[in-house]
Amino acid sequence: MSKQGKRRLELLAPARDARTGIAAITHGADAVYIGPAMFGARASAANTTDDIRMLTDYAHRFRSKVYATVNTIIYDSELKQVEKLITELYHAGVDALIVQDMGILRLDIPPIELHASTQCDTRTPEKARFLEEAGFSQIVLARELTLEQIKDIHRAVRTPLECFIHGALCVCYSGRCQASYAVCGRSANRGNCAQLCRLPYTLTDRNGKVIVKDKHLLSLRDFNATSLLGELAEAGASSFKIEGRLKNEAYVKNVTAWYRRQLDAVIASAPDKYERASCGSVDLRFDPNPYKSFNRGFTTYFLSERRPRSITSPDTPKSLGEPVCADTELHAGDGLSFFSKGEYIGVRVNKVEQGRPIAAKNIRIPSGTQLYRTYDYHHEKEMLSPESAQRTVRVDIELYHNRVTATDERGCRVTVPFNGTVDKARKPMDCRPVFEKLGGTIYRLGDFKQHIPEDMFIPRSELTALRRKLIEALDCNAQTTCPRPLRREENRDYPYPMQYLESSDNVSNRVAEEFYKSHGVIETGQALEKTAAGIREKAADTVVMQTRHCVLRELGLCRREGHRPAEPLTLRNSGGAVFRLSFDCEACEMRLIMPDKPSVLTDDYRK
Repeated sequence: MSKQGKRRLELLAPARDARTGIAAITHGADAVYIGPAMFGARASAANTTDDIRMLTDYAHRFRSKVYATVNTIIYDSELKQVEKLITELYHAGVDALIVQDMGILRLDIPPIELHASTQCDTRTPEKARFLEEAGFSQIVLARELTLEQIKDIHRAVRTPLECFIHGALCVCYSGRCQASYAVCGRSANRGNCAQLCRLPYTLTDRNGKVIVKDKHLLSLRDFNATSLLGELAEAGASSFKIEGRLKNEAYVKNVTAWYRRQLDAVIASAPDKYERASCGSVDLRFDPNPYKSFNRGFTTYFLSERRPRSITSPDTPKSLGEPVCADTELHAGDGLSFFSKGEYIGVRVNKVEQGRPIAAKNIRIPSGTQLYRTYDYHHEKEMLSPESAQRTVRVDIELYHNRVTATDERGCRVTVPFNGTVDKARKPMDCRPVFEKLGGTIYRLGDFKQHIPEDMFIPRSELTALRRKLIEALDCNAQTTCPRPLRREENRDYPYPMQYLESSDNVSNRVAEEFYKSHGVIETGQALEKTAAGIREKAADTVVMQTRHCVLRELGLCRREGHRPAEPLTLRNSGGAVFRLSFDCEACEMRLIMPDKPSVLTDDYRK
């Protein structure tokens, strides 16, 4: 909350590396999140501390923030490594850590802000209130919440709430999916998910009857909350998060720019309530469109509906791109896709003749087929350009006979003395053009006032040198005055909302166990990943996935509508994974259970 009582709305973008993070900032992000060398929930998106330092230096010039994802579960043997890593990240300028392992709160680390990861599975006001009392400065809410549930949590806490608004959806409650580890020993809680939910499955009933064959029954569409950003802000969201730490730079540029426009519109509609969380205006050189980036089709998930009818992309886990309409202008190099007899087919456009695309390979597209453009050649070319956007900070300058003063939108104010060469002017000078030349800097000139005698002449070379000194002073002032809030203190007397934890609560080290017990937990259980043997001992009849997605509802077989399929139902994929389904209709949830200990691990799963 700002001093004026307005709530700051933060656009939070992903960064697979420093270059992508810089692109996100340039295209309008108020903050970015990035994985360090270890202990990030995307093991393939790791970055050195030096690269992260480069990103923080750039971000802080716009008062944007950088959050590092130290959000895996941690083993006892790794605690000292984590302490060392966090200390390095703090000195690299990172503004906050996104974490799920409560052991981190009790480590010997600098006073850096902590954010509760989506892996903490925060779905209730009670859980959110505990995390606030534990010392977290921001809470990432579960994706599955409705607007009303977010409102309830917002009423219970003062801590800023972070909500996902775009990107891939995990079918399971985050942090509670052990399917990948149970099937193939690859732990999602250790950043190595095998993405079993994106595979095709065959659904059978207790009699062996095939209900659906080889469909992507667990593969959700991508999230897109564009139409509900205003309602999300009204419900209490302060940070609006784009998923995608594995996405490329073109994706991040396009999607960040799209939501910058949308969120600015929300702020402009209620300027007495909201304000930007960072500084600088973004000048885009392209028209952003989320359909032009990777997407499996879009859904608003449960935000406005407790039980939406369809949220999956059952025919393919690949990108659908944008639907091709009659007025869509296609180009050579575009990628098109379509469905034919249930098969997803992709082709590249070799040329366009009289508005009709000619495929690079001999494929007949039946008349009336809905085409999708999965690759827009011209758009991607725009995204590859380093000139796709420019972000600048407004600076107002006043020139006096003996000094020049600059004030920028970050609140920085500097004065540089002038004692250079002066002469008699034949006519009044206009010094503004010299100070407008701010190319190569992050600044753009706003108001300019000169208070020099009409007969005073200052050589252009003197004014140019003065401008350079002024910009250097602004940069230095911005760096030294960049705010860095401290970590909130833990209330050690506040009780955890439950007294007993399960393996899905992911306690994997003695410090986390001590943390929970000090807050009144009697039994902590152990994370399934705690020992290598644990998977063999516990996998049978273990719930490995809990989700608000329901296969029955998706297929029009909802029990609440009177359908009675012959249960138990079983999901099986070609890799040998088998799950028994159970349904809690009161909570409108589905669970996947490992009926047998895993026996066959295919090469695909071992990768």
